[in-house]
Amino acid sequence: MTAGVDTALKLGLNQEEYEKICKVLGRIPNFTELSIYSVMWSEHCSYKNSIIYLKKLPRKGSRLLVEAGEENAGLVDIGGGLACAFKIESHNHPSAIEPYQGAATGVGGIHRDIFTMGARPIAALNSLRFGDLASAHTRKLMRGVVKGIGNYGNAFGVPTVGGEVYFDSCYQQNILVNAMSVGVVEVGKTVSARADGPGNPVFIVGSATGKDGIHGATFASADLTENSNEDLPAVQVGDPFQEKLLLEASLEAIASGQVVGMQDMGAAGITCSTSEMSAKSGTGMKIWLDKVPTRQANMQAWEILLSESQERMLIVAQKGGEQTLLKIFDKWDLECHLIGEVTDSGNLEYYMHDTLVAHVPAESLVLGGGAPVYQREFRTPDYMEKVNSFDAEKVSQPDNLVEISKKLFALPNIASKRWIYQQYDKMVRTGTMNAVNSSDAAVVRIKDTDKALAMTVDCNSAYVYMDPKQGGMIAVAEAARNVRCSGAVPVAITNCLNFGNPYNPEVYFQFVKALEGMGEACIKFDTPVTGGNVSFYNQTVSKSGNVPVYPTPTIGMLGVMDSVRHFTTSGFVQEGDLIFLIGVENAHIAYSEYLRYFHDIRYAPAPYLNLDEEHKLHLAITSLIQHQYLQSCHDVSEGGIFTCLTESAIQSDLGYEINIPAEFRKDIFLFGESQGRVCISIKEELKSQVENHLKDFGVPFIQLGVCKGKKMIIDHEDFGSVSEYGQLHDMGISQYLEKE
Repeated sequence: MTAGVDTALKLGLNQEEYEKICKVLGRIPNFTELSIYSVMWSEHCSYKNSIIYLKKLPRKGSRLLVEAGEENAGLVDIGGGLACAFKIESHNHPSAIEPYQGAATGVGGIHRDIFTMGARPIAALNSLRFGDLASAHTRKLMRGVVKGIGNYGNAFGVPTVGGEVYFDSCYQQNILVNAMSVGVVEVGKTVSARADGPGNPVFIVGSATGKDGIHGATFASADLTENSNEDLPAVQVGDPFQEKLLLEASLEAIASGQVVGMQDMGAAGITCSTSEMSAKSGTGMKIWLDKVPTRQANMQAWEILLSESQERMLIVAQKGGEQTLLKIFDKWDLECHLIGEVTDSGNLEYYMHDTLVAHVPAESLVLGGGAPVYQREFRTPDYMEKVNSFDAEKVSQPDNLVEISKKLFALPNIASKRWIYQQYDKMVRTGTMNAVNSSDAAVVRIKDTDKALAMTVDCNSAYVYMDPKQGGMIAVAEAARNVRCSGAVPVAITNCLNFGNPYNPEVYFQFVKALEGMGEACIKFDTPVTGGNVSFYNQTVSKSGNVPVYPTPTIGMLGVMDSVRHFTTSGFVQEGDLIFLIGVENAHIAYSEYLRYFHDIRYAPAPYLNLDEEHKLHLAITSLIQHQYLQSCHDVSEGGIFTCLTESAIQSDLGYEINIPAEFRKDIFLFGESQGRVCISIKEELKSQVENHLKDFGVPFIQLGVCKGKKMIIDHEDFGSVSEYGQLHDMGISQYLEKE
C-alpha cells in the first residue's frame, strides 16, 4: 500500500522531502519505505541542518587514525602500538521522559559504539543539565538520571570517572544527558562498520527486537511538548548484564578474524545499521525480517526495522566463517541469527515471509549521500542587546565578601557533586588514578604500560549564551586546560552539540557562531574533532511559548600522559608551599556566578579569553609538570580564584594565606571568571626556577601567598575554616535531595 504526503508529514518529513523520495524511488513509497526515510532523514541521523558547518571544523591531525564520521567513534594513536576510541552522544529527550531508562540506555549505546570497533571501554564520563534544583520535578529527574547512569555503568563494569553537572531554569523541562565512552585497542586490530564482500552473510546478535524505541530517532528530532509523555514507547529499555556478554562476545568474534564489519544498532535500529554499512562499502543487502528474533508476536516489518531495542549488533561475516561466529555467541549465551547477505546492487531489500516489503537505495538514506542538506537562516538574538548594554561601572563592590564567599561556595553550580558521583563506581578495573586525589581531568592508567589517558567533559553554557563564539572557544580552552593541569597533553576532541530548534534563526545563530569559536580553539590547541553528535530541538514548548535551552556544545577532550609520573593533583600538599596565580590577570568584570546570584545580573559579556595567551599558558603548565616543579595545579573556572584555592584547600585540609595586589578590585579578583588562569603550589626552594620558567614562556604570574593552617586568610582577614567550607561545599546539592 502506497503512502502519500499526509503520511510523510505525520512521520516528520516535509513535502519537499516526500517529493525527493518519490523521485529517488521512481514511484510512490509504501508506508514501510516512508518510515525508513523518516528516521534516516531525521536530524538525529542525517544532520541535515548541521552538516554544512560540521564540515568546517578541523578534522585532520597527525594522531588521527580515522577521520571524523568514518567510523562509530573517533580513533587516536596514543603511542606504544595502542589507539584510543572515544565518543560522546546525547540521550536528552528519552531522559526527560523516562529518566532512568533514558540515561541508562545512553550509557549502553555509547559503550557499544566503542566496542563495535574492537576497543575495550575503560572509562565513562557524563555531562548533565537540569532545571532549578528547588523544583521537585528537577529532583525527580535528577534522581532517575543518576540512578540510571550508575546502575548501568556499575553493572557493565566500566568506571564512571568524571563529568559535569549544571543547573539552570532553561533546562526545566528539557534536561540534557550526554554520555562519553573511552576505550583502548591495539593499532590495526579495529573493525570497520562496513558491508564489504557481496555474498557475505549478515547476522543480528544480542537481544531480541521489541517495540521499545520505535521512531526514537524521529522523537529525538522534534520538540518536547507538554504531551511528550505520550511518546514513552520511543524510549529504549536497557540491560547492562546482556551488554557485558555482548562486549566479551564481540571482542572475541573480532579476534577470530571472521568479522568483516560490525555496527551497533542505536538510532533507527536495523534500518540505520544496514543502510550505513552498505553505503560505506557501495554495496547492498538482502534482509529477511522474519528471521529477526522478536520479543512481541506479530511485529510488523516497519516495527522490526525501526525498533531501537538495546544490546543488539549487526555483523557482516566472512563467508565460510558462520559456524565460528555461531559458536562464539552460543558460548556467551547470546542470540546470533543469520538474517541476510551482502549484495552488489547498492540497494536494501527487506523481505517478510518471502514478500519484498521495502526496496530502497542505501546511498539515498545516509549522511553524505542522498539525505537532504539545509542551511538555515540565522540572525543575532535580540537578547544580545542586553548583553552588550552591560555597564561594569555600575557594579558596586559589596562589603560582606566573607558572607558572599560562603554562599557562593554552596551554589549548586559550584558545590561538590559528591551526592552524584558517590553513586558511580570509579574504581572498577582499578585503573582510575584520581579516585582518591582529585585532578582537573579524570586520569586512567593504561594497564601494562607507563601511560595514562586524561579525559574531561566541559561546557559553561551560560558563557555560550552570552557570546556563542567566545563561549565555544572557552569550552574547548577549559577542556584543554583541565587536561594540561592533570599532567597530560590534549590530542583530540569529540563533541555533543545541544541546541534548540534550528528553524529558529536566533538558535541557528548560536549554533553557527559556537562552531566557529570551537573550530578556532581546536586549531590553536591542535585538537582536531574526531566526531560526536548534534542534538537539536532542546527546548520547552508550551502554550506560553517556546524557550530554547542555553546553547550547550559539550566538549569531550582526550589527553595522553606518556608517563604516570606526570599525574598532577589539584589539592594542596604541604604547609609552607608557595601559591602562585599564573596567566593574565586583568580583573575583568564579565558574566559569572557572582554577578548572577549576588548582583542579579543575568546578561553580561562572556569572560575574557585570548587564545594566544591561553596557548602559552598550556605549554608552560606542561613544561612545569614535566620538570616536576609543581605540588598542585588547578584551573580557575566557575567561582573564580576564591573557589579554585578553596577547592584545593578542602582536598587536603590545608588552608592558605594570600594577599591581593592593590591594583585589583577585590571582589572581581576573587570571584571573576576570566579564562586562561591557573593556581599552582610549589616548594619554596623551587621559586626561582618556576619564575624563570614562566618568564621563558612569556606567561605572567603573581605570587599570592602560602599554604598554611586550617583557615582561609585573605588580606589578613579571616574568611573561615577549611572544614566549614568543606561542609558548605558538600551540602550545596545534597541539602535539596535529602529533604525527601
